[in-house]
Amino acid sequence: MTTNPLRAMQEPRWRTAAIVVTAIAALEFVALAGAGVALLGNPLARHLGTGSAEAARSRTHAATPHLTTHATLQRNETSVMVLNGNGQAGAAAAAAARIRSRGYLVGEVGNAAAQTYGHTVVMYRPGYATEGRRLAHDLQVRFASPLDGMRTSQLMGSHLVLVVGTAG
Repeated sequence: MTTNPLRAMQEPRWRTAAIVVTAIAALEFVALAGAGVALLGNPLARHLGTGSAEAARSRTHAATPHLTTHATLQRNETSVMVLNGNGQAGAAAAAAARIRSRGYLVGEVGNAAAQTYGHTVVMYRPGYATEGRRLAHDLQVRFASPLDGMRTSQLMGSHLVLVVGTAG
């Protein structure tokens, strides 16, 4: 068996060329990734930073609701879930009509878990205390409080919850 010396010489050149091409491709990839981070990193960082700042502001706002005196959402941007908490048929639908007439968005309308609410209550999700107090004022309801007995995930996107009780 004899080996072809020409073939033995071509093999290392082929391997060397493959290694060089791979190294160049890796450098191009690193350069493109760096450019992508430089170009897209700032907008994403601002967007993510705004979300974090907004979440921190919501926590601060919920802990000290007296700092903000005006609502950040207009009435036509504020969604309200209406629940019947008194057991009287049609109470939630009637309250939803009153809320719509005041310019609010009405989300879900249904029954509360308990039908024994003595007073009508406005509950608000974190960060929407001012909107909750405004709705309570608009409807002449005495009670506005943070979510009590409900989780934010149960609100189906609504900002506020009105639970209709036997008394205003």
